[in-house]
Amino acid sequence: MVGQSRKWMILVATTWIQAFTGTNFDFSSYSSDLKTVLGISQVQLNYLSVASDMGKALGWCSGVSLKYFPLWAVMFMAAFMGLFGYGLQWFVIQRMITLPYVLVFLLCLLAGCSICWFNTVCYVLCIRHFQANRALALSLTISFNGVSAALYSLIANAINPADDNLYLLLNAVVPLFTSGVALIPLLRQPPPIQPQSREATYRDSRIFLCLNILAVVTGLYLLLLNSLSSKISNARILLVGAIFLLILPLCLPGIAYAREWARRNMPWSFQNDNSSNFNLANPDDLELHKELIAENESGNVVNVTSYGMVDKQGCLWCFGKVMEKDRLTVLGEEHSARLLIRRWDFWLYYAAYFCGGTIGLVYSNNLGQICESLGYGTNTSSLVTLYSSCSFFGRLLAASPDFLRDKIYFARTGWLAVALVPTPIAFLLLTLSGSEAMLRAGTGLIGISSGFVFSAAVSVTSELFGPNSAGVNHNILITNIPIGSLLYGLLAALVYDSNEGSSLIRVNFLKEATLCMGRSCYRQTFIWWGCISVVGLASSFLLFLRTRAAYNRFERNRCRTESSS
Repeated sequence: MVGQSRKWMILVATTWIQAFTGTNFDFSSYSSDLKTVLGISQVQLNYLSVASDMGKALGWCSGVSLKYFPLWAVMFMAAFMGLFGYGLQWFVIQRMITLPYVLVFLLCLLAGCSICWFNTVCYVLCIRHFQANRALALSLTISFNGVSAALYSLIANAINPADDNLYLLLNAVVPLFTSGVALIPLLRQPPPIQPQSREATYRDSRIFLCLNILAVVTGLYLLLLNSLSSKISNARILLVGAIFLLILPLCLPGIAYAREWARRNMPWSFQNDNSSNFNLANPDDLELHKELIAENESGNVVNVTSYGMVDKQGCLWCFGKVMEKDRLTVLGEEHSARLLIRRWDFWLYYAAYFCGGTIGLVYSNNLGQICESLGYGTNTSSLVTLYSSCSFFGRLLAASPDFLRDKIYFARTGWLAVALVPTPIAFLLLTLSGSEAMLRAGTGLIGISSGFVFSAAVSVTSELFGPNSAGVNHNILITNIPIGSLLYGLLAALVYDSNEGSSLIRVNFLKEATLCMGRSCYRQTFIWWGCISVVGLASSFLLFLRTRAAYNRFERNRCRTESSS
């Protein structure tokens, strides 16, 4: 029982780490001031944003470090990377020190690495302690990364609402403080949990359901009440409420175990209780994966195509042959890096992420300049909070395949395709109108879409290309983030700087920066981004068609296993 309670403390500590270390979401809050102080162009500012995202391409370093250092040590390495990376940038933006552009670029790179290292620690903790409910644990904890901007906005408003540069100082200090709070659960973490009984897995599923409901309440609290935080007194009250909601999950496992004790010692009180039938995770899924892979390797898998009834002389037959070529026939089969990059399914997946989730991240990095160009510069903080909160809900929605599996089964790659639909719609709205209402609607849609992709990607990678290889394979997948950040951001910056409506603003006697005002600054960029997002949507749909048979086959075998047990 003690080991079980410590397991849940680890999960709550992981949500705290994720909630206070998503420091890349508030870049838009101080990017305009950073651009002004450094006297740089929009293209150069884009390179600083790319440097922060390049940290994700170095994510493999955190995995290697775990072979030589304990988790708590890696966590504090990440915290001190952020302390120096963001701390020195704060000194620069406060004009306390002067650094050349190249050093500021390296500081952004160091700060970006810290985020990736924190994420690695959280992923390892979830996978190690929640083997049967791994997808639920990952989805829940990753979702809290989306509320970072809203929490930082509350903290900043509680200290000084007029100082946007305060975000950099908070980015440096808050993750270090959070790491200190999370240190005790990490030092007292139980040994890896042995395979659980079916009853224990069902009990954990009920706890996850409660935790997800509480997460929704937390997200709504931050989204709906954040607009009231402009005054210091209100912001402090709301911050206390937010911290209370983050601490509250510690109580839920204790209530569940107390109820379980009452069930064993006072059975007459639970005679009509049928909640034991509730199930979000099947403890036999892992064994079923192994059986299916063994069948595949022994050559007993019959590859039934979805296009067998199509006329072989028609174009649809050619399309069907292409769709069937080298497609996955079973879920969970381990893929080495060499095998991974030879898979068509992987490159479709890569394109869907590259043209879908990544473009949403680049949009958030440019949100400060977008607001400024459209004349809503004073609303930047609230729009960043809106994107952050909607990203949080999108990440929570990534758990829907696990919650709805027994009622409405749909392949996780199909859910991924559905999640990418709002992005082109959002860019269409942004292209057609420059009103604040459209800006908020588009920002919310992009936040939900990209948040779902970021959270679901870990589970999709594990299912398609093997759980044991997920760490390496997922790091290969997210190399698209710095590439997309560079290309999409450079496109936006070139359009911004070349616009005829740009005006030159002198910062001091030595430095000057360009400022573009009006809808034309980003309208062409929105058109390009919208077209690219359609490519991502098409790629995700093709991935769904190619993997649907493998998902359906796994689900049929799962249902057959449950009915026979």
